[in-house]
Amino acid sequence: MLGVEKRFQTRMPYNVHKQLIQAAELSGSTLNQFVVQSALEKARSVIEYERVLNLTYNDALTIFEAVENPQVPNKNLIQAAESYKQEFGNETV
Repeated sequence: MLGVEKRFQTRMPYNVHKQLIQAAELSGSTLNQFVVQSALEKARSVIEYERVLNLTYNDALTIFEAVENPQVPNKNLIQAAESYKQEFGNETV
């Protein structure tokens, strides 16, 4: 919802508050602006970390090889596909 603001309150030790005020002043912002911007940067970092799949070079090569040269389906996979088609038909997700 654009334009809707929420309030956030927190308690912190005096020394933490003092450091946040100092950092806000040094960056030319209010304490509120500094805390919100810092929290937003951290939130974006956490979200990005959780969304990105990090692979080693060998892992990536293994995946590319499997995509480019898939194995021939074995009997179990063929049976599973037939069973799925019988139960769900041509439904798409």
